[in-house]
Amino acid sequence: MIEIRTAVPEDAPYIALLGRVTFTETFSEYFRDPQDLFDYYERTFNVAKIRAGIQNNNNKFWIAFWNDLPIGYAKLKVVSPTEFITADAVSQLQKIYVLKEFLDKKAGKALMDQLMYFFNNSASTHLWLSVLNSNERALNFYYKNGFSKAGEHQFTIGKETFDFIALSKQKI
Repeated sequence: MIEIRTAVPEDAPYIALLGRVTFTETFSEYFRDPQDLFDYYERTFNVAKIRAGIQNNNNKFWIAFWNDLPIGYAKLKVVSPTEFITADAVSQLQKIYVLKEFLDKKAGKALMDQLMYFFNNSASTHLWLSVLNSNERALNFYYKNGFSKAGEHQFTIGKETFDFIALSKQKI
């Protein structure tokens, strides 16, 4: 059974480890240099950085558990303007990461439902995210959840440059 709750600072080590493992499961094949991947982990999935992020009022984190085992998390940046949306009240879905072995348990959908409940009760009118253009599973997930294409951009990690699709959704 999946349990979703708002993350607290004490969850930072879980989220940092989940970020590293899920990113490896999904993207490691795209990196020629393992050091680039390690350096990205050290910057992005650093426990102190995650803890500070949880404590930042502009962020909202949720963590998913399966029988008390942390299996995934989601992060929303509450105020996050973007070139892809002209509205003023814009939030960003920054991450929904779930361990590969639990994808078929609908943990991503449960995290999305929590995030959308928060978004729908917030002052924001629009929600956006970026997804790797070749990540068909994620694209299909977001399209099923009412997102549509808003633009394209690139993101560089180490020696690798990736093509991303920006998706958006307007509050009903």
